[in-house]
Amino acid sequence: MNFELLFSPSSFSAAGLQNVRYALTGAHGGFARTLLAQTRVIARLQPAVLCDLNLGGLRALCLELGYDAAQLVDCTDAADVRAVSPGQIALVPDVSLLDPDRFDILVEATGNPSVGYRAARAALQAKRHVAMVSKEVDAVAGVALARFAARQGVVYTTADGDQPSNLIGWVTWARTLGLEIVAAGKSSEYDLVFDEATGQVTQLDETFAAPELANLMTLGEDVAATLAARRHALRGRKTSATADYCEMSVVATNTGLVSDVELLHYPVARTTELADIYALREDGGVLSRAGVIDVFNMLRRPDEASFAGGVFVVVRTHDAPTWAMLAQKGHVVSRNGRYACLYLPYHFMGVETPVTLFEAVLHGRPTGAAQPTQCVVLGGRASADLKAGTVLQMGGHHHDVTGVQAVLLERGSAPADVAPLYLAAHAKLARDVAAGELLTLDDLQGMDEVLLGAWRAGAA
Repeated sequence: MNFELLFSPSSFSAAGLQNVRYALTGAHGGFARTLLAQTRVIARLQPAVLCDLNLGGLRALCLELGYDAAQLVDCTDAADVRAVSPGQIALVPDVSLLDPDRFDILVEATGNPSVGYRAARAALQAKRHVAMVSKEVDAVAGVALARFAARQGVVYTTADGDQPSNLIGWVTWARTLGLEIVAAGKSSEYDLVFDEATGQVTQLDETFAAPELANLMTLGEDVAATLAARRHALRGRKTSATADYCEMSVVATNTGLVSDVELLHYPVARTTELADIYALREDGGVLSRAGVIDVFNMLRRPDEASFAGGVFVVVRTHDAPTWAMLAQKGHVVSRNGRYACLYLPYHFMGVETPVTLFEAVLHGRPTGAAQPTQCVVLGGRASADLKAGTVLQMGGHHHDVTGVQAVLLERGSAPADVAPLYLAAHAKLARDVAAGELLTLDDLQGMDEVLLGAWRAGAA
């Protein structure tokens, strides 16, 4: 990408715009803060409408970030929004008040499948671009929204700074170079940091004993055996997250890569090992086939750099001398020389999102595929026996669905009536569902019919 061209004055002049104006939902959230903070240092980017249920908290956040109090206008109805002067920022409590005349692109970050879908669809209907941050929306309705955007002549895109968009871009980069992608993925949210002096692992704000890892910090010749031993050393601690499955479903629809196994492999791995681990089984790795997506748990020592929720592709090496030279320069190449891991050890959340906003508005370019396909389904299996009448509540930091394990299914092998996880969220079970059973559409009552229609349209 030519960033100098992207942000040059001529780029804005050619588009006939002095500013790119955006609307933002979920504007009091963590992602929103990073975008609003970054906007303060970009002269030609303007938050025009900010939407959140907590208007008081939203105003306080904007003031904390240095926005002028006189610039912030609380609006409770459409007339209030229309009365806001150019250059001021409308603060609204409901997505129905997102006036498309005031913005060029919507950044959807509610995390709410139903609300987010309606906000995105309304923006596209008004021929406004949409940058989708709510992966929960995209996992159900992303394909339908992208198709609708194409018909409307506008852009529907993932947002740079979030792992799905970063990984989609990295896959696109690798394919542009003609590299054969064997696997692509990201690291899980929080590293496993092992202190050999104490035999303890720290993960975020939790510390626990795992002394066996001292003898497992080097990948053995039997890759699967080392990974199994590391997993055993963690004594059953959960290292997967619903959000990871959701993000990988978005990557899949935009790249055509699919899951190798429905729970993903989730190896406990060090960065230097990724090319050996994500090799085909006949070459000593864990994969049954090429062209897959996955997530790994980063294992490192306290003095080693984090993968920082970054993204990677593992590719086949096609010229041994080239990759031997690159290995000498410190790049990650497998021990047998047949695979290489190319990675970006970062994701910067809203700090990086302005690139997407300028690309979409000024150049009409999405991050991912112009026409994504429903090649996978983010589904759910009951993790316990669930009774008829149970409401499948969604909540928590990772937007888990109570009593349900997220699974990523290749669409061709999934039942035709499988229920998307975030369509099941907040629905009621129509029958008893035994532990291990896959949720189907017939199992659910009280689904959002509009969202169901979007899912069916995208899957058609």
